[in-house]
Amino acid sequence: MSCIYILPFGSISRAILQNISLEVTSRLHYSCKIMPNLAEPCYAFEPGRGQYSSGRILKEILHNENLCSATEDAIKVLGIVDVDLCTPILTFVFGEAQLGGRVAVISLCRLRQEFSGLPSNPQLLLRRAKKEALHELGHTFGLIHCRNPKCVMYFSNSVRNIDVKTENFCPRCATLLAEKDKAR
Repeated sequence: MSCIYILPFGSISRAILQNISLEVTSRLHYSCKIMPNLAEPCYAFEPGRGQYSSGRILKEILHNENLCSATEDAIKVLGIVDVDLCTPILTFVFGEAQLGGRVAVISLCRLRQEFSGLPSNPQLLLRRAKKEALHELGHTFGLIHCRNPKCVMYFSNSVRNIDVKTENFCPRCATLLAEKDKAR
């Protein structure tokens, strides 16, 4: 049976992982398996930027032989890190995915209130993390950014955008997701 694997890097809270797993199962209708935590992705560190390359993390997930053999029944693999992510053309990203591919990664770093110097808010962090997990997994199922600011597939370049959108796929994106699911 196909499932979505959640792959934590570093010390990601079990409660966050379980909540994301439940949300993904509920919204995407695939069971989730949480894998054992891997070490922080030091290989992806960009010294000149003080951030981590999301692309390098995606490549590691995709090409790591131990992961590939452990996730043979995986339809998708979602990496979760707690480091600041970047891409060559963007100053930061909340996550990245292979469009129509198998792997995605999200970061909790900028989703935390503490990143902006505000008091910790675990419930808000969890809401944001669930939305970003669904967003990036949506890309792996072939969905592109949506123009509806309430849709989980809306492009977010700030946590305010994440807070405005819901955990739901808008009717258009939900239909596209269902069509892609049937085509498999």
